[in-house]
Amino acid sequence: MPEWLPALIMAPFAGRLVALLVHWLPRDAQAGIAPSCCAVSGRPPGPLTRAPLLSALARRSRCPGCGAPIRPAYGAIDLACLGIAAWSVLAEADPLRVWLSCGLGWAILALAWIDWDHLLLPDALTLPLLLAGLGATWLLDPLALTDHAVAAAAGYLAFRAIERGYRWLRGRDGLGQGDAKLLAAAGAWVGVAALPLLVCIAALSGIALVAVLRLLGRPFHGAMVLPFGPALCIGLWTVWLGIGAAGR
Repeated sequence: MPEWLPALIMAPFAGRLVALLVHWLPRDAQAGIAPSCCAVSGRPPGPLTRAPLLSALARRSRCPGCGAPIRPAYGAIDLACLGIAAWSVLAEADPLRVWLSCGLGWAILALAWIDWDHLLLPDALTLPLLLAGLGATWLLDPLALTDHAVAAAAGYLAFRAIERGYRWLRGRDGLGQGDAKLLAAAGAWVGVAALPLLVCIAALSGIALVAVLRLLGRPFHGAMVLPFGPALCIGLWTVWLGIGAAGR
């Protein structure tokens, strides 16, 4: 079996897990434990239900367990997970880095989606992502573990300082604590040297996102709250793949 094939096979099933996280975590449910195929019936899933993209193709976008319509977002998440797997396979030469890239990509997809919909970056995802980043560093380059731990601490403290400074100047919250924890997790994955570039890419991505929304006619005002998590996820994904390309 080609080394790249298992990651592509796993992608639709990862999509189901990401969809569960996106649906249940903001609702304070136990993500990954709830067995229902959808929020309508609560019936146990069949084999195809665990991969909504396959179910949509086989059952015309209806759940094979209960017949309820599968949410379009689930299919989009499946396709995104498949795209992340394909991108990882094309970008990485080392099979270990392929799997690490897939895991990272799927996790930050869930975080970006949740933050976009709910302005929330759950600790149940950000904190394990931080530990996973340190674990990935230990597997790839044990000597860099201290550097990546320092990057995690620096990322968290820098954003908390910005958050408190903004609150002191403006009298209201700017960055959330979830953003600080996500940047800490990003530092654990990329290290100290790459952290400024990551923040720069995230800032530019955030500006580009605002520009696109303005072009689409969305009104803005000074008190409007926009999620910064998706921009941080773009920065983390871009820098992580860049590190892999540089190491070839």
